[in-house]
Amino acid sequence: MSKKRPVAVALAGALCLVTTACADATGTTGAAAEASATAARPGYPVTLENCGVTQKFTEAPSRVVVMNGASVAEVSTLLALGLGGSVVANQQSYGMSEVEGRAEAIKALPDGGVELNEAYDVPREAMIGLRPDLVLSTTSYGFDEKNGFATREQLKDVGARTYVSPQGCDQDTSKMTIADSYALLRDMGRVFDRSDRAERLIAASEKNIAGVSAKVKGEKRPKVMVLFSNMAMGGNDFSSVVAKGIYNDILAEAGGTNAFASASKTSFADLSKEKVAATDVDALVVIGYNDPNPAAYARKLLKEFPQWPAAKNNTYVALSDSMYLGPSNDLAVAKIAEMLHPDTF
Repeated sequence: MSKKRPVAVALAGALCLVTTACADATGTTGAAAEASATAARPGYPVTLENCGVTQKFTEAPSRVVVMNGASVAEVSTLLALGLGGSVVANQQSYGMSEVEGRAEAIKALPDGGVELNEAYDVPREAMIGLRPDLVLSTTSYGFDEKNGFATREQLKDVGARTYVSPQGCDQDTSKMTIADSYALLRDMGRVFDRSDRAERLIAASEKNIAGVSAKVKGEKRPKVMVLFSNMAMGGNDFSSVVAKGIYNDILAEAGGTNAFASASKTSFADLSKEKVAATDVDALVVIGYNDPNPAAYARKLLKEFPQWPAAKNNTYVALSDSMYLGPSNDLAVAKIAEMLHPDTF
């Protein structure tokens, strides 16, 4: 997206040496001492296999850095689990949210005072200086050395675990579904010993979505255009049109279908104005990414394409974080279903 914007090592080593020495003096092996320390923390150790990297946690992280990645999935998940106090630097923000108070809570989080690089994210030196014990990235892009970022191996060397969110290993989010939002919640629940809370959130979301889906079952499935407002990702007039990904899963649960699902094999389609004009669009979903008024963009589109059924019926909804990976997909399902099938609600 165009808007996308070794003191710790020495100390850790010293503590390790002290622990080993004390253990040997009492006749306890280093392994037994480690087991004893772990036993003092119920729920640990936790081991995750993440994009081919094994991550072991012996306690809940307390210095978390959340990279930008043009997402709010990770920071919203942490907030939903009540973990805002663990964040020492957050670079994610949509500027708005379907969840009351979330945008303000995100804004209130520390940003670490970091000078961002050209990719609008935390460069290698600044990342190391933040002394994180966990770094979250939406995709593996955030750990790519050629992009100026600290690699997962470099972060491991300074005692930081790393995590790439579901479907982000190969930077292809076209297969992402609502289940990946639940996987992110479960993983963070395990890492921070908040599994009970994570499961409650997942159960509530599943119940809400199932209820909406049951209401619209058997109804005609309108063709929906989903795109980001005032966003350029390619060379054509409409380069932020959604083709595949979690958006389509949300549409399906809400009783709709993506009008441009076949326009690209990747998550987004780069379309000409002529292609957009020639497609029947029954409804419009505009996603606001740091856009103060995505609804105004939606109304402008409807005026630009008066031949659309969506324009004739003024059928649109403006959303933000609930339409992407994160803990609030049920809100998007409900809002879209109410737009598409008003008589059933």
